[in-house]
Amino acid sequence: MATKRYIKRHSLQTRVTHGIVVFSCIWLMISGLFVFVPALAAWNPGLAQGMRISHRVVGCIFILAPIVSAIAAPGGFKEFLAKYFTKWTKEDVEFVLKFVPYMLGPKRVHMPDQDEVKSGQRVADGMLILGGILMAISGVVLWLGTSVFNADAGTLQVMRFIHDLFFLLLVIFVVAHIYLGAGVFQPYRGTIKLMFGKGEVAESDALYHWGFWARKEIEDGKNVVVREEK
Repeated sequence: MATKRYIKRHSLQTRVTHGIVVFSCIWLMISGLFVFVPALAAWNPGLAQGMRISHRVVGCIFILAPIVSAIAAPGGFKEFLAKYFTKWTKEDVEFVLKFVPYMLGPKRVHMPDQDEVKSGQRVADGMLILGGILMAISGVVLWLGTSVFNADAGTLQVMRFIHDLFFLLLVIFVVAHIYLGAGVFQPYRGTIKLMFGKGEVAESDALYHWGFWARKEIEDGKNVVVREEK
């Protein structure tokens, strides 16, 4: 038996919230096609009606899950904001500039150390968060504006444009997020376990991907887990 060191990166609450949002987002994309593409709705009206209902129900889950999580753990939410809204360092800028060459040839490009949230991740996740918020607002207005109250045609047209625009942007960033987060790209192999596993990262991987953060955690020792493995 050999021992291997891990660093606890994500709490159970974070992983559950992330899972709910991810699966909600995927279902909203699928069901949204039946809501906003007339040809699909005409192809199977019964299925389209079911998709329309599920789109609204899952949309509520998509909106409420992060809100409930933030209320349940305000300290964690504050830490989350601090990780994303922070001053960039020279390493952050260097990371973004090198990212595309790194994707094309990871063995030839040396990336700078990063903190718990990489600069590129702040940009990509920021777009996902912004897109999700605007999708949620526009979706609620479209839903309530055609059922609870009569919104004017101009408002509905603007909301539909916002909903469609950020749907396309979210598809792009969600695919990129899955590509990296699911470990399809070799240097990130195994990172899917961070959110859909125990929330732990091997110490060696942590030092490679998040050098500044990993060294702080190792020095502190509070989140370091030592496990015996075959």
